[in-house]
Amino acid sequence: MGKVTVCLAVVCGVAVGAAAAVVIHRKMKESGKWVKAMEIVKEFEESCRTPISKLKQVADAMTVEMHAGLASEGGSKLKMLITYVDSLPTGNEKGLFYALDLGGTNFRVLRVLLGGKDGGILKQQFKEVSIPPNKMTGSSAALFDYIAAELAKFVAQEEDDFKPTSGRPRELGFTFSFPVMQTSIASGTLLRWTKGFSIDETVSDNGSPFVFMLIMHSVDLFIGRVGQDVVAELTKALERQGLEMRVSALVNDTVGTLAGGKYANNDVVVSVILGTGSNAAYVERAQAIPKWHGLLPKSGEMVINMEWGNFRSSHLPLTEYDQALDAESLNPGEQIYEKVISGMYLGEIFRRVLCRMAEEAFFGDIVPPKLKEPFILGTPVMSAMHHDTSPDLKVAANNLKDILEISNTSLKMRKVIVQLCDIVATRGARLSAAGLLGILKKMGRDTIKEGEKQKTVIAMDGGLYEHYEEYRNSLENCLKELLGEEVCKTIKIEHSNDGSGIGAALLAASHSQYLEDES
Repeated sequence: MGKVTVCLAVVCGVAVGAAAAVVIHRKMKESGKWVKAMEIVKEFEESCRTPISKLKQVADAMTVEMHAGLASEGGSKLKMLITYVDSLPTGNEKGLFYALDLGGTNFRVLRVLLGGKDGGILKQQFKEVSIPPNKMTGSSAALFDYIAAELAKFVAQEEDDFKPTSGRPRELGFTFSFPVMQTSIASGTLLRWTKGFSIDETVSDNGSPFVFMLIMHSVDLFIGRVGQDVVAELTKALERQGLEMRVSALVNDTVGTLAGGKYANNDVVVSVILGTGSNAAYVERAQAIPKWHGLLPKSGEMVINMEWGNFRSSHLPLTEYDQALDAESLNPGEQIYEKVISGMYLGEIFRRVLCRMAEEAFFGDIVPPKLKEPFILGTPVMSAMHHDTSPDLKVAANNLKDILEISNTSLKMRKVIVQLCDIVATRGARLSAAGLLGILKKMGRDTIKEGEKQKTVIAMDGGLYEHYEEYRNSLENCLKELLGEEVCKTIKIEHSNDGSGIGAALLAASHSQYLEDES
């Protein structure tokens, strides 16, 4: 019996030892996977570093490119487009003005009643209209006829309060978010209609509109009449409807945001869109534009549409994930700055890093199939996880489960995922701040001049800026850091809503052919 007992004890001991060895081996294996995953995060974080010294180099490079773009066409990655907007709204504009905002699968028509000095915007109304698929693939004449017909219906619903001044045609500001070579404030040659993506508006968990959902498909919008003046095309369509309306201003959404911001605050001289895409516009001295060969405007100023999304510099902290995203995009080598700062791409960068971690078995032995799908993790999802303040990071857990079908993540894993969100968003926000510093340097507003009480206001719009609080705070804090305490007191960022609509109507007012009559 003693021998049997001893044997059993030995067998049991061996079994327990083997089980313990299996557990230890598994823990060592899991530990190894964790170490590899953490190495990926650490390496990515190091590659995304944006110390102040580097950001100042980015700002200097932006300023240099701005000078080059103003000197000659094609002289820079920044197009620095002359907008022919030489007078922004002052607040004295008075009367009824319309706006048409066309930039995708929907368009909006608006009317605003301006009350002149101290009156502001007395009343406004708008209507959003979907463009039928057959109008999106036919001739541009058919498209503009459809738009003109809807605009005529909207005009027919004018209430007595909105009636225009007798004997004058109604005036319209036209926001046109397709590539155009502008030839005057109210004319521009269409370069191409095609857009490679469509942007939808989704609603975040708290009910706020979050403009980002990316539907990746090629949409050949509005075939035909490339090379024609889009204002002339619209005017002909309005005439066919028997609608007497003059297009007073052709603008893009960034310039519209500048106009809307200027109307609300006379110190606004820069506008930035941070949404699905990104762009900036600012007020330049006409004499500082060597490529401008026309007569100098009376105001001595000209609004420049930078198209800053196309900026690139060796100082930008680009990672292997950014390079892969760019190589696989619809426009490789283009819009590099936009691809690291804007809402269309932040979530995708985040997904690519997470996928690399999954390849090292961060989520188990198999890479979750959903995680391999490009753009499945939109920036609103990343934002929701980044802003998760619950003790167990439940929002992050639910998003991983609902979107990627990854269940049973540990709190430790979720903390790393939130850290990853922070790395991506912080880099984008700080690089945006560096771009702003570049503009302020070009304008000479990055320093305080003795004896001057200068105020500089930046009008900011876009879903990314408006709804991604961590991004917004990081951008604003970084700009303060870059400028220093004293200069910061002279610089202010203001959120400017709906620039592409209201701004276009305001520009129609500030470029009205009847201004001379009223002065």
